[in-house]
Amino acid sequence: MKALLLSGGSGTRLRPITHTSAKQLVPVANKPVLFYGLEAIAEAGITQVGIIVGDTAEEIREAVGDGSAFGLDVTYIPQAAPLGLAHAVLIARDFLGEDDFVMYLGDNFVVGGITDLVDAFRRRRPEAQILLTRVTNPTAFGVAELDATGQVVGLEEKPEHPKSELALVGVYLFTPAIHEAVRSIKPSWRGELEITHAIQWLIDAGRDVRSTTISGYWKDTGNVTDMLEVNRSVLETLEGRTDGTVDEGSEIIGRVRIEPGAKVTGSRIVGPVVVGANTVITDSYVGPFTSIAEDCRIEDSEIEYSIVLRGSSLSGVRRVEASLIGRNVEVTPAPRKPAAHRFVLGDHSKVQISS
Repeated sequence: MKALLLSGGSGTRLRPITHTSAKQLVPVANKPVLFYGLEAIAEAGITQVGIIVGDTAEEIREAVGDGSAFGLDVTYIPQAAPLGLAHAVLIARDFLGEDDFVMYLGDNFVVGGITDLVDAFRRRRPEAQILLTRVTNPTAFGVAELDATGQVVGLEEKPEHPKSELALVGVYLFTPAIHEAVRSIKPSWRGELEITHAIQWLIDAGRDVRSTTISGYWKDTGNVTDMLEVNRSVLETLEGRTDGTVDEGSEIIGRVRIEPGAKVTGSRIVGPVVVGANTVITDSYVGPFTSIAEDCRIEDSEIEYSIVLRGSSLSGVRRVEASLIGRNVEVTPAPRKPAAHRFVLGDHSKVQISS
């Protein structure tokens, strides 16, 4: 069995972060989201992985390499444009051959991994196995319709009037039957080859399509709110450890991981929190569910429920929360006089200020 990992999207909902970084490499608890997917695939006993890459191909290649760090053998498959999930299957035909495979969206996060799902698929081998979860906003997802027996009878992509609250999670399992399906469908109104249309083709052809509804945790990390929530969920499982230095004037409460070379002075940290290597925290408060990457500086500041990426600094800033701060960012107080706000903001930024 093989895996097809999709890592070619542009991440428009995470701009401006994704103007300069692949969305799949934005870290959760100081580890790129993509790595959680690779680890889940490896844990399921799959070793051959094809990664669909787009404009950020070089960055993905640099981060993942040949896959050996994860116990995997990685093949990169270029996609000229994000033309749909079914299109990804289409262009991966040579890599996939006649093998069964799992398709995993690289910006999705499934707590508990996919091992049980893969094992069940190997035993039963339906033509397609989809993963479903109940959501409050089904219009934003692919949605499944089940009959009274729980059989999948219909799928719709981002429907205006959903027939259920069951959204497709970004993990799919297929036999080679899916290749005929993706060749048989036409682009949707979005100009994409939709995987929901391909699975619907299998249903209409009388093929065996099964579903599993999960009650556990799943998130599409495509926006800041969900990214912070996934960060919170991962930090809930954090084991505390101090490999850096903490002075006597500091207070560490709860599960806090301090990486090698990090230095905490005169500060209070309330876990769960992870502090990256060589980061310096001085005279500051770091609150629960915060991830601070390597080579950062937090000085005379307060931050909570946030993600800070590599090389960034906060100095003299009071109460930062629910924030995603990119790489090499400087956050400082604005001058009190004249009374004005000064910004350097990327495209599609959102700013909240108190006047």
